[in-house]
Amino acid sequence: MIKIMISLFLSLLALPAMAANSAPAKGYNPANLQLASVSAMVVDADTGEVVYQKYSDIVKPIASLTKVMTAMVVLDSKQSLREVIRFSQEDRKAINNYYSRIRMGSELPRGEALRLALMSSENLAAAALGRNFPGGTSAFVAKMNAKARALGMKDTHYVDTSGLSHHNVSTAADMAKLIAAAAKYPVIAEYSTTTTHTANFRRPGYNLAYVNTNSLVRYQRWDVAVSKTGYLNEAGRCLVMKANVDGKNLLFVMLDSFGKTSPIGDAGRIKRWLETGKGGNVATAAQVYQKKKVSEYLAARTTASIR
Repeated sequence: MIKIMISLFLSLLALPAMAANSAPAKGYNPANLQLASVSAMVVDADTGEVVYQKYSDIVKPIASLTKVMTAMVVLDSKQSLREVIRFSQEDRKAINNYYSRIRMGSELPRGEALRLALMSSENLAAAALGRNFPGGTSAFVAKMNAKARALGMKDTHYVDTSGLSHHNVSTAADMAKLIAAAAKYPVIAEYSTTTTHTANFRRPGYNLAYVNTNSLVRYQRWDVAVSKTGYLNEAGRCLVMKANVDGKNLLFVMLDSFGKTSPIGDAGRIKRWLETGKGGNVATAAQVYQKKKVSEYLAARTTASIR
């Protein structure tokens, strides 16, 4: 039995990075596309066709990609975006005292807090949105999980509204469903692609300038309809987008990339592959990181299958 287990494990490790979970775009070989992301998926938003996928079934922490679901629950609830909400110590506690420039006790319209959460990944804003919900944060998180189930996101689970908990998990396949649904909300499309914004707080009155965390949006290098970035140590660098490439509306999901700009680089490699059939190269450090993560996943999957 031990020999069989070792043999199975080694055979899985020997698989090429794409072979375990890939689907080719028309006319192009997925083996020609190298990505820094451990898990990825590209879907035609209009037809639902899977253009490319790589380990899209790995359940991983999703960091601030969580805020896309937070936005949908806020909008589904029909709470007024003009209603003023106050930032409290309870919100700071909810994000484990993570740094925020927002002053305790100050106020902002709900819609402004939602914009900051989406465009600039403001964690305190996301926490306040959950707390200022009928039934509070626990009721809000329950709505997040119910929405995930309704969208068929079977491998997704939320425990907070900001994504600072590594227990917020999903897969690239589920995240593609999330972005497809989020793109139907005009408010999410607008707020998530806002390049820069100045928020005017009350009590006390002060202003804070914010920028979009996605440089592809910020410098308008792509035609992006929906965007969200994310980062945690446990999640790596993450990026989801709906963008138009060569006349096609595509859903992009990149999870667990090594290096601050790796998801942006992966988006560029995917775009190049779609246009030319060639994806470009990935830095050695990112390749090492990726192989380590994939090996861990395959080992865990092998152990689970034997049990």
